[in-house]
Amino acid sequence: MTSASDQRDAAWVVLETPLAPSELAAFCRRLEMLYRINPFLEFESWQQNAPDVFRASAHNHSNGLPVVLEGRLAVESDDAWRIDFASGPKRHTRFEVAPAGRGSRLTITDEYRRPEEGGAVSPELVDRSLHAWGVALKIFLERDRRWRWVPLYRWAMRRVWLPMKPAGRRVLFLVLVIAVADAALIALGFAIYWLESGRAAP
Repeated sequence: MTSASDQRDAAWVVLETPLAPSELAAFCRRLEMLYRINPFLEFESWQQNAPDVFRASAHNHSNGLPVVLEGRLAVESDDAWRIDFASGPKRHTRFEVAPAGRGSRLTITDEYRRPEEGGAVSPELVDRSLHAWGVALKIFLERDRRWRWVPLYRWAMRRVWLPMKPAGRRVLFLVLVIAVADAALIALGFAIYWLESGRAAP
């Protein structure tokens, strides 16, 4: 996975997934779910009155700035599309899917508007969450593929987990880890008791 910038004032991240290219493309065009996976964006609202147009407000914890996203989906091909932004420092975010081994590769590219007076985009306006978004998306897709057979797993992830604030997800994750650890310790205690009782029996 890489992230960089070039003379176009662009940054990108590349990740490989176990999904087939068509499956990955269909997943990524669910815009609200896709953006909510970003662990640095804390959404206040999301309005999508059409499949290809949305308006959202959020706080970007990667640079500490509030952000308003007014985006329109523009499809270039079956494997490439972009979201054009009406305002803000980003010109568009482009997604491109390609086959890779037994799965697929996704490239996400943010391209920024150049200031009218020339020069590069101001560093404090750069969205530093791109790399973390790629990591979180890769983890989400791998877990989805591994656990989708569990009843209600997908429903819980998409209707409960993703709508939560990122901080809330971290707290819930810690609570679940502690609960599993407690259950394991209780089970271990019962196992030890059962073994010791068996030895003590005449």
